[in-house]
Amino acid sequence: MLNVPCQSFPAASSQQRVAPAGQSGRNKVALKPGHSLMDWIRVAKSGRDLTGLRGRLIDVTEEELQKHNTREDCWTCIRGMVYNVSPYMGFHPGGEEELMKAAGKDGTDLFDQVHRWVNYESMLKECLVGRMAVKASTALKAQCVIKDSITHLKAALPPTQPKDARPRYDWFQTDVTVDIVVYTKRKLPSSGCTIVDLQDGVLRVEVLLGKMSYMLRQRLAQEVDGSVAVHTVCAVGKIQVSMRKAAKGKWEKLGEPLEFHDSLFRKKDRAIFYRECMLVSKTEVTHDTWVFRLQLPLGTLMHVPVGKHIYLKALIQDSEVVKPYTPVEETLVPATLDSTQGTAATDIFLMIKVYPDGVLTQHLNNLNIGDHLSVSSPDGPFSLRLLREVTQLYLLAAGTGFTPMARVIRLALQDLGSLRKTKLMFFNRQERDILWHSELDGLAAEDERFQVEYILSEPCDGWTGRKGRVEASMLTGFLVRPEDSKVFVCVCGPSDFTELTVGLVRQQCFSEEEIYVFQG
Repeated sequence: MLNVPCQSFPAASSQQRVAPAGQSGRNKVALKPGHSLMDWIRVAKSGRDLTGLRGRLIDVTEEELQKHNTREDCWTCIRGMVYNVSPYMGFHPGGEEELMKAAGKDGTDLFDQVHRWVNYESMLKECLVGRMAVKASTALKAQCVIKDSITHLKAALPPTQPKDARPRYDWFQTDVTVDIVVYTKRKLPSSGCTIVDLQDGVLRVEVLLGKMSYMLRQRLAQEVDGSVAVHTVCAVGKIQVSMRKAAKGKWEKLGEPLEFHDSLFRKKDRAIFYRECMLVSKTEVTHDTWVFRLQLPLGTLMHVPVGKHIYLKALIQDSEVVKPYTPVEETLVPATLDSTQGTAATDIFLMIKVYPDGVLTQHLNNLNIGDHLSVSSPDGPFSLRLLREVTQLYLLAAGTGFTPMARVIRLALQDLGSLRKTKLMFFNRQERDILWHSELDGLAAEDERFQVEYILSEPCDGWTGRKGRVEASMLTGFLVRPEDSKVFVCVCGPSDFTELTVGLVRQQCFSEEEIYVFQG
């Protein structure tokens, strides 16, 4: 499958439950010197003939496509367009083997399994061979095609639901306010499930409902002042979006419905929506890691639930670069039980390690306060239901794999009444790499339900803690299952760490339902 650089594009889901036994996640391979993302961008702009057709575009038959199925001559089709990916082989962080899975055939389905929204047109535009040719067919074949298309369309639509089971909305007004009320007809989580964007007179309201997403999208009939408030009654599934009119008076109608208005989607099928956020501060955490504080624009309200991630998008040297990040709180331990105390509800905090060869992280590091960055809506399959009635929570993290754990720790200690113990085993190279070291130590000292253990692979001579890399003996005493307990294990880190760790956890007799992997 086509697997463009990790620093350039995210996987289709950057967080997921652990794969069944015998199946491993997608791994990176070591690239040769001179084969980074920026090197590929330079190759694509060099003017070299990357298709072998000297600038011509051709119609490609299925028979012709099948002929180009070798490492040196590899064509693949994505959504009806054929690309010669041979020049890209050495730049592919997933390795040649992944690309060769789609050699000489349609790779759309394989591609969509990893990152359905990737801007591959920009990435491979210089490798475009042409369009797949449409075969002449008999009337019978045409009927079959139409029938298959209808079947595919039905499969892509959300499951049919009784009309009265679908969410619905209504609106009302006074002379100075206009309100929209969504009735979801189900209980809602207290962690926040509504995203509101009011930009240039267009109101977009998205309600996240488990695996589904309900959308309202209208161009408002008249102007509002830009500020938006949301009030949610979780027990009855009612969401009220309130706005103030720019001018007093009655509206004859709410506005004009736009595409996807009053629609219910599978979340995985919905388009990724971005808004422009402003960098308002940058705080050093370690020698190479910073907390970037991004402010959402006026008119946007968005809470990122625990365990979910967002995508950052930037245009770097004419190429669109996208990568997932899991937000953290401003600090690990709040000054009060009110986690919003002293923090604007419109701020997002991202703990990001800046890599010397990281295309996006170097771009972020060079941003000035006041610069803007595109930020997506929340995504990811993690659900708080996984932690319901958990008594023993075990967290295994390596490096920046700690970031999704930070909010899980905070949630567990503040809101999980069933929890007896939360234990973090944190792997790093050197002591200076440990994120929020002092805060973790402070939390362990203050709350007996939390315990942290650090493992260093390259410690200094004065290090008195444990050394090495993750292995079975380390986990034997760490992962315990007391009687009458419900245990849960979260894992996050580089792909090789994750794969090894999950295998070791399985050896400790933990089931698939008791393991969750945040894919970093």
